[in-house]
Amino acid sequence: MPAVLMDLATFASGGLVGAVLGLVGGGGSVLAVPLLVYGVGVSSPHLAIGTSALAVSVSALTNLAAHARAGNVKWGCASVFTVAGVLGAALGSSVAKLMDGHRLLALFGAMMIVIGFSMLRTPKRADRADVRLTRETAAHLAPRLIGLGAGVGILSGFFGIGGGFLVVPALLLATSMPMIAAVGSSLVSVAAFGATTGVNYAMSGLVDLRIAALFIVGGVLGGFVGVALGRRLAHHKHALRVIFALGVIVVGLYVVARGAAPFFHGL
Repeated sequence: MPAVLMDLATFASGGLVGAVLGLVGGGGSVLAVPLLVYGVGVSSPHLAIGTSALAVSVSALTNLAAHARAGNVKWGCASVFTVAGVLGAALGSSVAKLMDGHRLLALFGAMMIVIGFSMLRTPKRADRADVRLTRETAAHLAPRLIGLGAGVGILSGFFGIGGGFLVVPALLLATSMPMIAAVGSSLVSVAAFGATTGVNYAMSGLVDLRIAALFIVGGVLGGFVGVALGRRLAHHKHALRVIFALGVIVVGLYVVARGAAPFFHGL
C-alpha cells in the first residue's frame, strides 16, 4: 500500500475506533488490531498489537482527565488494582511476543468473540458509593484488588488490549463501587496496562510510532463525533451496543479464520 494511502487508512481506522468508543463506550478499542492488520496492512500481528497498545494507552489518559475532574476516580482502589495489573501486563506481553504471530492473532479473534458476548450482558450495578481503600477496609479490599488486577493485567498484556471491558466488572466485583466510578477508575488501569505492553513491545522494535500517532489523532477526532452522535441517539444506546457487540463477534470469527488458516495449509 502506498505510504499516503496507508497514512489515510491509519487515520480513518483511529477515527472509527474513537467514534465507536464515543458512541457505545467500552470495548471499541478491541477493533484496533484487526483494523491495523486488515485495514491498514500492517504485516506483523506483533507490530499491530504493540502499536495499538500504545495508542489505547494515550486515548485512555485523555479520557481519564475528564473523569478525574468530575470526581469519578477512586484513586486508592484504582492504584492497587493497577500496580498488580502492570506486573501482570508485563508478564502477559512478554509471553505473547514469544508466540507465533498467526496463532496469537487467532487467539485474539477468540477473545473478540468473548468480548462481544460479554457486551450483550447487562452489567452488574453497584451501590457502595462511599467505598474507599483505607486501613480499615484494606484487609477486605486489597486481596481482591491485587488478585483481580493481576489476572486482568495478564490478559490485557497478552492480547495487547486496554482491557476496559474486563477492568470495569473486576472493579465492581472487588469493591461494589458505582458504575460511573468503575468506568472512571478503570481508565487508570487501561492507560497503565497499555503503556506497559507498548513499552515492552517497543523494546523489541515492535511499535510503529508514526502509525500510533496517526491512529491517536484520528481517535481523538473520531471520539468527538461519537460523543455527539451518542447524545443524539441516547434513546437507542442499548440497541447500538447490541449491534456493535454482534459486529465484534463477526469480526472475531473472521480474525480466528484468518489467523488459523496458515496452520491448515498443506493438510
